[in-house]
Amino acid sequence: MPKLDLEAIPQTNATGYPPQYADVIRGRWYRRLAPAAGIADFGASHVVLQPGAWSSQRHWHEGEDELVVMISGEAVLVDDTGETIMRAGDIAAFPKNDGNGHVLQNRTAEPCTFAAIGKPSATACHYPDIDMHLFAGTDGQRRKDGSSF
Repeated sequence: MPKLDLEAIPQTNATGYPPQYADVIRGRWYRRLAPAAGIADFGASHVVLQPGAWSSQRHWHEGEDELVVMISGEAVLVDDTGETIMRAGDIAAFPKNDGNGHVLQNRTAEPCTFAAIGKPSATACHYPDIDMHLFAGTDGQRRKDGSSF
């Protein structure tokens, strides 16, 4: 059946962020939808942000397009142009290599939910607000000078 049973898909709040950058992410819970659906050409996640949680650190990808569809609640999209309220039905798109660092932040007292869709790549990911960078060909985040955490 094409309809996914979300309750049957494991939910996690795991992160690869170094501890000093992980605090704001702790209230982010996600389910990887693509593997559960047998989809291999793109990734998709069902994400719940608890009050106060961020989707990530503000970032942009050299080689990955991203699309976010708000399902419920409210989040603030913070990017290079400022802040935009995102509510159920709103969609945001982030073309690869556009240099526009972005993050969703739940500043309300209620959880919010969204779907994130993209095609992960092995290219670099940039974090403009913190001393972190994902260098292509490495196994995880590093400082902007390339040194390990």
